[in-house]
Amino acid sequence: MGKRLQNGAASDGNRSEKRMRRSNSICSCNSPRPPFLSPHSNFNWYEEDIWSEIAKFLDGKSLVMLAATNRWFRRVIMDDTIWKFVSLRDLQVPPPPSRVAYRWNKLYTSAFDGSHSFMFRQQEKHIDWMRIGAFSLDSSLALLAERLTFPRKIRKEETMENMLQSHGCCMLDNVKSGIWIADLQLVRCPVCDLNTCDGTMQTLDARHIELFLCEGYQNGSWEYKLIGSHDIKKRADGAAGAIFDFTHLKDSSTSAVFDYPSWIGRHNDWQPKARIAPHAVAVNTNLQDNEGLHVKYHTMKAGSDGEVVAIRISQQLL
Repeated sequence: MGKRLQNGAASDGNRSEKRMRRSNSICSCNSPRPPFLSPHSNFNWYEEDIWSEIAKFLDGKSLVMLAATNRWFRRVIMDDTIWKFVSLRDLQVPPPPSRVAYRWNKLYTSAFDGSHSFMFRQQEKHIDWMRIGAFSLDSSLALLAERLTFPRKIRKEETMENMLQSHGCCMLDNVKSGIWIADLQLVRCPVCDLNTCDGTMQTLDARHIELFLCEGYQNGSWEYKLIGSHDIKKRADGAAGAIFDFTHLKDSSTSAVFDYPSWIGRHNDWQPKARIAPHAVAVNTNLQDNEGLHVKYHTMKAGSDGEVVAIRISQQLL
């Protein structure tokens, strides 16, 4: 019996050992914790370089909302370098060659708040408008044109009247360099001098980016003045207008403006079309049967002897 008990105890021990071994061999699989799920104890949410980079991907409205979060964000987001980057990005122009007179957040607001020149003057005569875009004038010499083709050689010494009559263009000096914003305006014809016209007038309206912030413009002391006009006394296929930086007239980018068949639309397409280039802007509206056009050129100067800060090229049917 002792042997049996001993043998029984030994067999029970073997079974227990086998059970223990079996239970120890079955265990759960523990995967390593991914590092990105671990707490970022060392991350600093108030890191200026990070938020400065994030800000470059936001629009103006989002930047203002972020700046209103607290004082720290206001100090970081309202930095002028951020608003300069965002302004040049949204205007799609290269950096200006010289410093600007106003903070870039103010310039951004005046460019994208939906305002245009006829909101400040002659509001009752305005019908509709379209934002074309922005371009740069690097020099003080601009070429204004009412045609999308003109002679290869232009003599600067010609008078404005002769150039308008013979070439349909004219030279303009003492123009303020920098970024210019271009709009296409549709205005009631009583804004012009012709009593016989009861229709509408198309205007290529370009202004320096700083214009709306200048005191002389805001108080009305700076006004548009007529610098030239003439009649096209024959049928016109379209009402066109263009402004070029004369020093970039032969640039490859400007050649896209002269390739007008590619962008003015078909002859029966009456919707206005526009083309913007780094240093030029042009518009065209195809016309039905007509007897010609009356074309006018207006400029605004920053004071009596100041630089030209705004340009208008207007056409109306005769």
